[in-house]
Amino acid sequence: MLSRLFKAGEKVLSNLVNKKDFHMASSNTENPPKVQELYELCKSTFTGKAPSPASTPVQKLCSLLDSVSPGDVGLEEEAQDDDRGYGVSGVSRVNRVGRWAQPITFLDIHECDTFTMCVFCFPTSSVIPLHDHPEMTVFSKILYGSLHVKAYDWVEPPCIVTQDKSQARLAKLVTDKVITPQSELPVLYPKTGGNLHCFTALTPCAVLDILTPPYNESAGRSCSYYMDYPFSTFALEEGVKSVEGKEDEYAWLVQIDTPDELHMRPGSYTGPNIQV
Repeated sequence: MLSRLFKAGEKVLSNLVNKKDFHMASSNTENPPKVQELYELCKSTFTGKAPSPASTPVQKLCSLLDSVSPGDVGLEEEAQDDDRGYGVSGVSRVNRVGRWAQPITFLDIHECDTFTMCVFCFPTSSVIPLHDHPEMTVFSKILYGSLHVKAYDWVEPPCIVTQDKSQARLAKLVTDKVITPQSELPVLYPKTGGNLHCFTALTPCAVLDILTPPYNESAGRSCSYYMDYPFSTFALEEGVKSVEGKEDEYAWLVQIDTPDELHMRPGSYTGPNIQV
């Protein structure tokens, strides 16, 4: 009798241990955070040079990035009618100044030699002026809000005019539209996709950016800012062919100093930690 009870108890204990082992194994196989998946895919995809648009890893990255939500990077979506424009949870709401003076908040998620992952949180009406990404590819996912994007690519071969000691280079308009989280994921490449762009926040919004390779002044990848002028502003130099298509699809870009009205501040990333 005791022998049978002992064996029965042994079987119950064995089943409990097996269930515990199964639960632990299940816990260990839970999906990693989205931001960790992004990091792993970027790490295996990027080599320090701009990737091919048609490559399978790039398409896979676009698909994964398009599924990221504000909560995946530690953000809370701001109310669309909140024109105070705070996109980061936990920011003090005491002694706020007017929305026009609010800076854009930059959240650094990860940076290495081959890529950068970061988030920009925009107050309503804030602007990142027209700027370039030399020999770089940039993937952008708008997490919440509405953002107006205007983007150009350089006309090749370069078409440059000089007037009043300033040089203007011809560029073609690629994008001039409003994007939201439901929009197609914008990707810009060194020569296509709108490598020079300007962002204007129509509501509080946040954008997750992946840049590869990252800005690096010593490697010739410094950020330059531009002012765009209508095509009719400057005359084409003698011997230069007229542009193809409509003239309003083109603009002259003149490099300028970093605009004084660009206000950006670092913030604290509060999303899941990346395991490097």
